[in-house]
Amino acid sequence: MKTSIWVRMDTWVRHLIPFSITMFLLLLTAVPTHLPGFAGIAPMLPLMGVYYWAIYRPDLLPAWLAFIIGLLYDIVGGTPLGVNALVMLLVQGTAASQRKFFLGKSFAVAWWAFGLLTAGAIGMAWMLVSFLLGRAIEPGPVIFEYLMTLCFFPILTWMLARTQMAFLKDV
Repeated sequence: MKTSIWVRMDTWVRHLIPFSITMFLLLLTAVPTHLPGFAGIAPMLPLMGVYYWAIYRPDLLPAWLAFIIGLLYDIVGGTPLGVNALVMLLVQGTAASQRKFFLGKSFAVAWWAFGLLTAGAIGMAWMLVSFLLGRAIEPGPVIFEYLMTLCFFPILTWMLARTQMAFLKDV
């Protein structure tokens, strides 16, 4: 029996949810807060989305979409083009390759691994930007950005898990 167009469209829209949510997180980072210096220490919300979906639904947010999200993050954030694209690609690849390890583990394990992976990702982004600009960037805001990202992870993971259960359990 052939499925109706509405069923196929519903499935197609559900498959876009991880990318759409991660893009929303990207756009959320671009919202002006009018707080001096906040843009330099704002949490890396798209990184959390890429990490989460790479573990729990890597089929719906593959590496090439993580790369596109990273490129758009570079454009929105004013970072040298390719820095966040490389970071997102490496985070997606690392998390997806360790997917079997994470499934069935507690949230604390996922948070701990996110902390390690994010430290490496933010550190690598800091080194790449420093290299491309030809001078060392002040590490203080980068460390604070890391801590903000780590603190926001439980809240965002809870929201992403609820979204997954609501929209993607049948897909």
